[in-house]
Amino acid sequence: MTINELKVKNFRSHEYLDLSFSSAINSLVGPNGAGKTNILEAIYYLSLGRSFLTLDSKELIQKGKERATIEAVISEGKRTNTIKIIITREGRAILVNGKPIHHLAELSSLVNVLLFVPSDVDLFRGAPHERRRYLDISISKMYPAYMDLLSEYNKLLKQRNVVLKSESVDTNLLDSVTALLVNASKPIDEYRERYVKELNRVFNSLLTALTGEDSHLEIIYRPFVNVGENYLNDALKAFNASLDRDLKLKSTSIGIHHEDFSVLYKGEDISVYGSQGENRIVALALKLTPYYLIKDEDKKPIILLDDVMSELDKESKDRLTKLLPTLKQVFISGTTHEIDNAREFIIKK
Repeated sequence: MTINELKVKNFRSHEYLDLSFSSAINSLVGPNGAGKTNILEAIYYLSLGRSFLTLDSKELIQKGKERATIEAVISEGKRTNTIKIIITREGRAILVNGKPIHHLAELSSLVNVLLFVPSDVDLFRGAPHERRRYLDISISKMYPAYMDLLSEYNKLLKQRNVVLKSESVDTNLLDSVTALLVNASKPIDEYRERYVKELNRVFNSLLTALTGEDSHLEIIYRPFVNVGENYLNDALKAFNASLDRDLKLKSTSIGIHHEDFSVLYKGEDISVYGSQGENRIVALALKLTPYYLIKDEDKKPIILLDDVMSELDKESKDRLTKLLPTLKQVFISGTTHEIDNAREFIIKK
């Protein structure tokens, strides 16, 4: 898929922009603070209905303005859709071809983006919820049913925590909600295990293309119980074993919402033994890997690379520069123009 046109109004630092993009590489060039990342943020918002920089959409509206709008023309093969998002201080409205949609899954199916930002260097060293978020978003792009499963799980988790917070816990109700939570967990863990296997299938070869070295790389996913035929029984046993702790904490202390993964690079946990440069290039490879899991060329994701070149060495820059033309549509921001044959956009303060 490609984004052909983008219009933003009163969005972050941009009072108004009207841009027509190349279906290949687009280079956003300008000084720090010019608003290059804001453009990538607008494109990202078209995919998930939220920013990658803030959870509060009101922050996207220019100071003193009542609303911000993002409008884009998206192509997928021979099909073209116009998407318009209106962000107000009370909420947002999403229109596709002039008709409102009410479920973000509909938006996600129309626009798929993969994003790399400088803070991704801390992906492996940071909090587990950031890695789960990456995994959940990536899986939902390949398997739309996954987000519904996750939403149902979160509702049940909230119910269980409400029961645990009761002054007098109804044990029968707690057992019932726990059983439902376990049943909801199983397909989610199955999706996660399957997806990590898919990532591992191509992850190492992509890193080799970016580093020029054949280094063994593996994602190790750690479910709260082993995924297999005994999953339901094992999960119930795990919840029973943690019951006293849950009652004391008044919160659910185990489950898929606490799961995590790590990456072994050259046989060692990269979060512990990897250098800053290694963490950066491996994070970049991980963020790009889902692109290669989608076989339909028309559905290939749009790639957003924010300030990706700034801390790469010359060899890594050269290898990334060779890789970019093999991708369908790329947006890359930076303070200088470093990609030949890219459509250049000068972004001024």
